[in-house]
Amino acid sequence: MNKTLLRSVREYKKQSILAPLLVILEVLMEVLIPLEMAKIIDVGIANGDMSYILQRGLILVVMAMLALFFGVQAGNMAAIAGAGYARNLRHDIFYKVQDFSFKNIDHFSTSGLVTRMTTDITNIQMAYMMSIRLLARAPFMIILSWIMTLLLNKTISLLFLIVIPLLGGTLIYIAKKAHPHFIKVFDEYDVLNNSVQENVNASRVVKAFVREDYEIDKFHDISKYVYNLFTKAEKIVAWNSPAMQFTMYSVVLIMVLIGGKSIIAGSMETGELTSVIVYALQIIGSLMMVTFVFVMIMIAEASSDRITEVMNEIPEMQDQPDAVTEVPNGDIVFDHVDFSYAGEGGNLSLKNVNLHIESGQTIGIIGGTGSAKSSLVQLIPRLYDVTKGRVKVGGIDVRDYSLESLRDQVSMVLQKNVLFSGTIYENIRWGDETASDEEVKRVCKLAQADGFVQEFPNGYNTKIVQGGNNVSGGQKQRLCIARALLKKPKILILDDSTSAVDTKTDALIRKAFREEIPNTTKIIIAQRVSSIEDADQIIVLDGGQIMGIGTSEELLKTNEIYREVYESQVKGGDDHE
Repeated sequence: MNKTLLRSVREYKKQSILAPLLVILEVLMEVLIPLEMAKIIDVGIANGDMSYILQRGLILVVMAMLALFFGVQAGNMAAIAGAGYARNLRHDIFYKVQDFSFKNIDHFSTSGLVTRMTTDITNIQMAYMMSIRLLARAPFMIILSWIMTLLLNKTISLLFLIVIPLLGGTLIYIAKKAHPHFIKVFDEYDVLNNSVQENVNASRVVKAFVREDYEIDKFHDISKYVYNLFTKAEKIVAWNSPAMQFTMYSVVLIMVLIGGKSIIAGSMETGELTSVIVYALQIIGSLMMVTFVFVMIMIAEASSDRITEVMNEIPEMQDQPDAVTEVPNGDIVFDHVDFSYAGEGGNLSLKNVNLHIESGQTIGIIGGTGSAKSSLVQLIPRLYDVTKGRVKVGGIDVRDYSLESLRDQVSMVLQKNVLFSGTIYENIRWGDETASDEEVKRVCKLAQADGFVQEFPNGYNTKIVQGGNNVSGGQKQRLCIARALLKKPKILILDDSTSAVDTKTDALIRKAFREEIPNTTKIIIAQRVSSIEDADQIIVLDGGQIMGIGTSEELLKTNEIYREVYESQVKGGDDHE
């Protein structure tokens, strides 16, 4: 087991230690039982001594009951330890992911993280639970059974010195041959889960384009590949049972031959031979257990590597010991900023950006697809860090703030609006979990959401289904804006967040911003000129560079890009819908 992951055992160390100790006691009882059986056969039955048979029989029953008790308790302890270990692992991974920046999350697909927290952890849980039981049981059973065999018949005990290494080596070889196939399976699980997740999330698009057959074929191909990998591995592992059976029957035949001669010669009793056969079965059965656990450990090893990869990922953004916890105002400065998603040496999305936004201003950002509008605003709350230069908020480098303090004062409504399962009240209160009902309604009025919410039968207690699919795109945008406003931020960023609302509603939202939050710095990314036309300053981006800054009137005179966009939309009737 991976040492890094074993730290997650924590409060379940007690059960993890008790389980193998109880298993050892169980094994002691099971090893002594055949010896008592031999005495009953060779002494009690041979001499017809019923008193002796009853006496030893009672001891036998007590031993069996103790073995059962120890076995049940060991199983309980192992189950608690395994389930607890898995729970802690899930918690640790989930907490770790919460510290990831966007760049860290980009290293892992969503489906990959889900697979790690479900299938991979289940594999580790099963392997851990079996390990603390069977890996304690099997070696002790093999050693003690062999010692008992040695006491009864040295010739047969020597036979096991040959059989045990030979059979153990064969089974380990079989397990190692299957291991590479198990490793490949889990990588393909990520692909399989990604296909399912993508299909479910985009089910409306799939049905709209009648692409169900295509999606079924795509899923079938991936599923078949996973099936083939599993089949190859299982075909190899399937040799375990025949190898064990062949060895077991061969050993029993040889023992009967050796034991039979010893009984005839008078050097061995019938009961002793029976006990030796039981010990042989215990040894072979224990070897089978070791192989079974070994296969599980190899499967879990592949899962452990994948989970360790997440646990060892270093969060790109970490607070400094003396991090600033108070954002003075909404003043924003970009000082010679370069940015690349790939980091130093990568293709630059933003190039030498210099910009000063005064606190309380309304800033519009416009530009074509791929002009890095979203990249620019994502640097303000440190969703990504600059590659070169500095971004300052309130006169302080954003890297000097604690992330929580900075993001508490920067509300951002992303392009892809997300609502969570729960009521409208619960979704809006993501902005402030302590907000009153009146405060929730107030921000919804500012975001022009109160009207349609009141029309729902349950009003603000209306349940939002997963992904917010029971509200329209425009309604979802307005609810997300309300959620952002509830934070009472010093900076509000709308990343193309009114694209699904009509121009009248858009205008009402902007009017509410001017009147209700005049001291909040407002940055609005938009495709429609009408959404930013009345901004204090408009920034024109192209190819990751600022091509113009000014009011709408100034840019119409001085900036060709803005003028072309403006004229195309006005002539196309965009502002007169």
